[in-house]
Amino acid sequence: MQIFHNAVVYTGDDFTDAFAVEDGRFVAIGAEALALQGERIDLNGAFVCAGFNDSHMHLLNYGQALHMAPLAAHTSSLAQMLRCLKNAAPDRGWIIGRGWNQDRFSDVRRMPDRHDLDTVSAELPVCAVRACGHALAVNTKAMEVLGITVSIPSPDGGEIDFENGRFFDNAMDLVLNAIPAPDKQTLKGYIRTACRDLNRRGITSCHSDDYCVFRQIPWQTVNDAYRELEAEGALTVRIREQANLTTVPDLMESIRTDHPATDRFSMGPLKLLGDGALGARTAFLSRPYADEPGTRGLSVFTGAQFDELIGTAHAHGMQLAVHCIGDACLDLVLDAIEKAQAEHPRADARHGIVHCQITRPDQLERIAKGKLHVYAQSIFLDYDIHIVRQRAGDELAQSSYAWKTLLDMGATVSNGSDCPVEAPDVLAGIQCAVTRQDLSGCAPYLPHEAFTIKEALDSFTQAGAYASFEEHTKGRIAPGHCADFVVLGEDPFRTAPAKIKDIPILQTWLEGEQVW
Repeated sequence: MQIFHNAVVYTGDDFTDAFAVEDGRFVAIGAEALALQGERIDLNGAFVCAGFNDSHMHLLNYGQALHMAPLAAHTSSLAQMLRCLKNAAPDRGWIIGRGWNQDRFSDVRRMPDRHDLDTVSAELPVCAVRACGHALAVNTKAMEVLGITVSIPSPDGGEIDFENGRFFDNAMDLVLNAIPAPDKQTLKGYIRTACRDLNRRGITSCHSDDYCVFRQIPWQTVNDAYRELEAEGALTVRIREQANLTTVPDLMESIRTDHPATDRFSMGPLKLLGDGALGARTAFLSRPYADEPGTRGLSVFTGAQFDELIGTAHAHGMQLAVHCIGDACLDLVLDAIEKAQAEHPRADARHGIVHCQITRPDQLERIAKGKLHVYAQSIFLDYDIHIVRQRAGDELAQSSYAWKTLLDMGATVSNGSDCPVEAPDVLAGIQCAVTRQDLSGCAPYLPHEAFTIKEALDSFTQAGAYASFEEHTKGRIAPGHCADFVVLGEDPFRTAPAKIKDIPILQTWLEGEQVW
């Protein structure tokens, strides 16, 4: 038995100064813990809370991205981005990078095109994925390798810009599926790399959408990679798989398959990618983009397809988590969920909306009335604050990113990063949630939507556990719960809000074992 003491311990309900761990579980807190016999570990006054839970990310994709050209760190200009790609080692015969954002370029105000990427290489295909993951650009060599000509039509839910070598949403599959897929051992390496990085950031659990990363690889192989790592003792993050299955036959195959949950890996909801992203102007809006009136964005599925997929999952007792950034996409998804619930009533489905960014007041009421869960990303405010009004217009901007309003209306809201869209930096996400500012301290956006410190911490701990029906086994420091916790160098309740991102993470523990 281990007795951790001399700490400021936020249990999720209150504060105490000690807790005891045995066999991977919390067994006592406070005075009861101090009265027990065992190894005593002095935390020297540090702050402790339950391990962080990133409730929507792409762990496998993050592991892959950590092996790519790191464009997110080199996106202050197009020229800088191109230099980063030129220095990148080829991967499976391609030069690949991810993380550019044209809104951060200082030398041009446009997306990169194939002519830009031709300067990186004329001999090897080059692929540069936008930070949001909803747009990419390739060079001329890649267009030749892919056999892409001006006569090829854009697929449903996607768009090809042939002249510039740009691909959006579903059209990106034409590129990504042509890049040779990694084998299972490489997948496992990506997962290990990502888990190590998450642990150093205090993350012990995540909800991860992994099947969309390599569509050539069967989803069963991805599951096998996770389960093998767990059996090897190498899976140091608890994974809740958000199953990205895009056809009814694939969905039914998964439903018919037995998915026994283990300590570290479990199958979760059907994950659907409903539309694009605001930064790429592919989020599906109910009105034209204010700064590009010729488009309303893209819906990846039709209303009928949403009805079929959502209806099938719901009828078979499966949970849902649907990516909705634009309000027009949200209309389609709410309609489909309400229809499915009317046909097959379920008392506690905990269906969820991922992102839930551009919203109208009537939609907030429907989310709360339907007892839906919201998988928010407060860290998105760091960038989106600067584009939401110009993209969506003033009226929609006044009722968007309204996660506090949803909390007040009775909805449940967990938090995450959508990594690798953003770094899985929980403390930065908490800071954005409580300040409603970017990380440099700009004027706040809708400050009445700010979370309290407690609400923000809970959104990264308890609320993620609730979303996966695990609120009685993790997310708090309480007897019987998994002994997953993080030790911080400062108390976020006593730290200036603008300094929360700078709090050092000292230790991360999973099931009573120190993993960082």
